[in-house]
Amino acid sequence: MNGLKVVFWKEMADHLGSRKFIILFAIILAISVSVVYILSQNISEYFSEISKEYMFLNLFTTSAGSLPSFIFFVSFFGPLIGIIFGFDSINSERSRGTMSTVLSQPIYRDALINGKFLASLTTIGIMLISIILIILGLELGVLGIIPNFEEILRMGLFFVASIIYIGFWLSMGILFSIVFRQTTTSALISVMLWIFFAFFILMIASVIADQIVPLNQNSTLEVAAKNDEIKNMILRISPVVLFQEIVIALLNPSARAFGISSLVKLNDLLPTSLSISQSLMVIWPQFVGLIALMLICFAISYIIFMRQEIRAT
Repeated sequence: MNGLKVVFWKEMADHLGSRKFIILFAIILAISVSVVYILSQNISEYFSEISKEYMFLNLFTTSAGSLPSFIFFVSFFGPLIGIIFGFDSINSERSRGTMSTVLSQPIYRDALINGKFLASLTTIGIMLISIILIILGLELGVLGIIPNFEEILRMGLFFVASIIYIGFWLSMGILFSIVFRQTTTSALISVMLWIFFAFFILMIASVIADQIVPLNQNSTLEVAAKNDEIKNMILRISPVVLFQEIVIALLNPSARAFGISSLVKLNDLLPTSLSISQSLMVIWPQFVGLIALMLICFAISYIIFMRQEIRAT
């Protein structure tokens, strides 16, 4: 336990004082502040498009002009943040020759990898919660919007989901940092997988679904639903899709279904918004799947690292 604490606080100090943390924090903060500023300058235009019942939540999902929403930046740049913090966590120590020196101290291997993972995840959490609180303060001061208790709970769940989501990419970056000796190789492979899960899997899922259940102009709604079910089943292999569905249900209390079912105007039939517990029931499989992906990826990293031979260089 003492070794874990030493590694944790040492890595935390390195992360918080590093240039990459400052640069990432500044970029995301600048974008978030810009979105709030543009909304404040065009408040009458955007408020006409925002639901008055959950105005605070909608501001996180509303795009401002040419700038996408805050949720888009978390979904799109979150993987990159996790990869940046993880792709060189192990192989950089080896290239500098400090790995064997560290392990020659009374620090076990499991304490080293666990400390690095927890420190990186905590740093990401500090960065994310700081930006959310800054946006909250700006919305209170500039727009005068006060969130209710349910909206705060939903934002808290969104924060937890974001940490798990970015934690998967962090664990994947650590895995490739263990497998590959070169930091450039681990970074490229991580980015390639991110591109695959974010973009190419949609095309692959559509092709497979169309091959199994072909669609044409005469296809019935039942056939279209079966095609969409197969496509969604393949898409949910991707952590990006899982996170997007979680965010939709958490920040849009009226969301009840995904895929082709969401195209049906259920709000006309069921106008009442879902409670937090009901929204969690909708996304519980996605939440469990995202947690499982993160834990499996880190477990593989842990096993490989514990079995690798480390020599002094």
